[in-house]
Amino acid sequence: MGFGLERPSVSSTIKWLGFVTAIWVQAISGNNYTFSNYSDALKTLMNLTQLELNNLSVAKDVGKAFGLLAGLASDRFPTWVLLLIGSVEGLVGYGAQWLVVSQKIQPLSYWQMCIFLCMGGNSTTWMNTAVLVTCIRNFRSNRGPVSGILKGYVGLSTAIFTDLCTALFNNNSASFLFMLAVAPFAVCLTAMVFLREIPPSSSAAEDKQESRYFWFFNGLAFFVALYLLAYDFIPDPSTFFSYVFSATLLLLLASPLVVPAYSYFNARASNRVGSSDPEKPVPVLVLDEPLLAAEKPEVVPSSSSSSEDDVAVVERRRRPVIGEEHTIFEAMRTLDFWILFVSFLCGVGTGLAVMNNLGQIGLALGYADVSIFVSLTSIWGFFGRIVSGMVSEYFIRKAAIPRPLWNAASQILMAVGYILLAIAMPGSLYIGSMVVGICYGVRLAITVPAASELFGLKYYGLIYNVLILNLPLGSLLFSGLLAGFLYDMEATPTAGGGNTCIGAHCYRLVFVVMAIACVVGFGLDILLSIRTRRLYTKIQAGKKTKRVSNGTS
Repeated sequence: MGFGLERPSVSSTIKWLGFVTAIWVQAISGNNYTFSNYSDALKTLMNLTQLELNNLSVAKDVGKAFGLLAGLASDRFPTWVLLLIGSVEGLVGYGAQWLVVSQKIQPLSYWQMCIFLCMGGNSTTWMNTAVLVTCIRNFRSNRGPVSGILKGYVGLSTAIFTDLCTALFNNNSASFLFMLAVAPFAVCLTAMVFLREIPPSSSAAEDKQESRYFWFFNGLAFFVALYLLAYDFIPDPSTFFSYVFSATLLLLLASPLVVPAYSYFNARASNRVGSSDPEKPVPVLVLDEPLLAAEKPEVVPSSSSSSEDDVAVVERRRRPVIGEEHTIFEAMRTLDFWILFVSFLCGVGTGLAVMNNLGQIGLALGYADVSIFVSLTSIWGFFGRIVSGMVSEYFIRKAAIPRPLWNAASQILMAVGYILLAIAMPGSLYIGSMVVGICYGVRLAITVPAASELFGLKYYGLIYNVLILNLPLGSLLFSGLLAGFLYDMEATPTAGGGNTCIGAHCYRLVFVVMAIACVVGFGLDILLSIRTRRLYTKIQAGKKTKRVSNGTS
């Protein structure tokens, strides 16, 4: 692919520039979680019942089921192709919704709206696949931090869009959809230039330097999250203040460019100092390097009647074990894959149901403006993603703690959050939004690197997209069916064919059922943690061996 011919300083700079543009792509690719910001406008404009509205949100999430195409394409096409497809599809999908909500065209039929919502949902699978597969391959030794940072910005993206819309357009639904259509398209055009696969680090010193840079990205992301959180609690900010907030936010999102700039000048300075040293070989990009070395195939000598000296070497083909490279079919034949799949469904499926219904949940509990709850879920989801990525990586290195154990902790905490929402005490929606956001974020950030550790990187794009089939499946089960049917049972019909429900009883049974689902997910995650203990012990030993060998050399 030609990367091995680039000078180390240029290669390193491009790698970090690519990571920065990946952050920007993730900061605008959480538009799937913003449905609550404009769902009430759709419900009113199209005279929908809650079940019909929830099925629209399911159509949005069904778009992720077609992410399998992005997974297949990730092994055959360069990163820029995936970004181009995703950005154009999002422009069309959200652009059509903007035309309807802004009433520039007559409302489309229900099935047509389902198609455009599906396109908008599918667009993010191309962006996410391009970003995650490329960055995890570029930073193999820091998969946890990479996943946490990138998924963290996906969590922040809802708050970024919501707060910018509040500051600039006073929560206008049509303006919000216009941003969802145009902003991802513009950002992906930039990422297409810089985001590509670059040789990963080849020494402990490089790993350590990467870790320092990731701590900087984490600190910066935390500051952005706190900045967004602070704005949410400012009552009635002035127009001038809102413009200043928006400009400062954009500057903060551009500030990660400090890292590639520093990397470039630092590499140039190092090259000048070491110019008299023999030229060091440049690492070559290897796409299918496994996390653990595969065991050697069994060799069986056999005797022949014609000559006792002849030896036939027979290599018995065997299935790969956990930690080695798996094709999607080999992965799906393992029990561990299905444990991970179902536990993921229990966490993200229920969390997505809350996000899709947050507008109606807030209205049922007496809140006229639910944008703050959408933003809180997003921001605390960010904290869950970014902290879990760093913490899980640290404890693998220090104590070989299996990553799925953190998923188990998030599941039980999420169950508590649903119980709080079911009780509907004063302020419980604030607490519930934060708890659900944190746990949903942990699930996403932990499952991404865990899947690569269990089943390898070679076919990771496709395996990742099979796992996120849980998003449309969970949306259908918990949002479209469970929440939709139970809400309509409690709701009162309104003129025009819609319905409404006011009171804590509207969603109480929904939250109880979802709490039970999280307890089931907790048990599955504990089981997976037990089954993968040996794998994480090997991973810890491998990391220690790399540090020791590089230190002695």
